[in-house]
Amino acid sequence: MPFCTGCGNELAMSASYCPRCGTPIGAASAAPPPPASSFQSAEPLDYTIQGDNLQVARVKLKPGQEIFAEAGKLIYKTPSVFWETRMSGHGIGDRILGALKRKLMGASLFLTYFKTTGTGGEAGFAGNYPGKIQALQLPAGHSLMVQREGFLFAQSPARLDIAFVKKLGAGFFGGEGFILEKLTGPGAVFIHAGGDFVEFDLSPFETIQVESGHIVAFDESVGYDIQFVGGIKTALFGGEGLFLATLTGPGKVIVQSLTLAKLRRELAPGLVFRGRHNRADVLNNLFSNDD
Repeated sequence: MPFCTGCGNELAMSASYCPRCGTPIGAASAAPPPPASSFQSAEPLDYTIQGDNLQVARVKLKPGQEIFAEAGKLIYKTPSVFWETRMSGHGIGDRILGALKRKLMGASLFLTYFKTTGTGGEAGFAGNYPGKIQALQLPAGHSLMVQREGFLFAQSPARLDIAFVKKLGAGFFGGEGFILEKLTGPGAVFIHAGGDFVEFDLSPFETIQVESGHIVAFDESVGYDIQFVGGIKTALFGGEGLFLATLTGPGKVIVQSLTLAKLRRELAPGLVFRGRHNRADVLNNLFSNDD
């Protein structure tokens, strides 16, 4: 029986890649997985998260520690912290592929890496709009699916990748498109979203329905699909959209109380963002038109 060399997961003989961490089966070995202590580990980060709804994550880096972040997330750093903008990956091919994937996500082609030498240093990071920062410690091989704008920064050797929604219905009607960000351990990862967070630890086959825009992150083990709401009247006048995301355990689910789209709509209610109209407003304008 083959085993994944990336996370030690046992693989089926017919598998072409590891379902846990995505490592191609060509990199698998027929030998039993090595003990957990032999996997690459990450020294715990010294960090604090300060603030209420405009939070800042403050990280004290030790010599040799490295973190990477999306462009524009840095708030400050001490002079002893050096930064470098580069494509992620080890080889040219891996870096080009990573850049193409990030282009699909609508993100910058590059990530910014931070590290320090000597006595250490400090750097601070924050999101682009009011919300919360959540730190999660991912074990080796454990993956977390995150909304496309949810990633803030992570500790090396954690990996940032993209994941395609498996079902067409979820991709077309989920409100977040086909692509999600995928964070894989080991290491600490930091995510940001709007308002406050609500967490659910779903048992096997336990299900929760969420307005898709409010989903922040969920474990890779959680099933994800889209379901049509109860009826046409509810869909048109309920104000909750036509579809709800159905998340099925086992695994963790994180939900946000405020979406960026709702924040924009409340700040400028007379404007239409991204070509989306409120269905009730459209019908009201249609029937109240004097022409």
